[in-house]
Amino acid sequence: MVLTVKCPICGRPVTWNEESPFRPFCSDRCRQVDLGAWAAESYRVPSRQEDEDGGEDNR
Repeated sequence: MVLTVKCPICGRPVTWNEESPFRPFCSDRCRQVDLGAWAAESYRVPSRQEDEDGGEDNR
């Protein structure tokens, strides 16, 4: 069985094997676009927010 995934940048199908050197990306261009987004801090990991008193929000 051949595993195929979508490129996270453009959505093209990518075969997941050694013949796809940029996996999970379809190309070096999409890999570089993703790296640029990380470098520009476009991706964010959610964190806990503090309430107005300076304590942590316990939601």
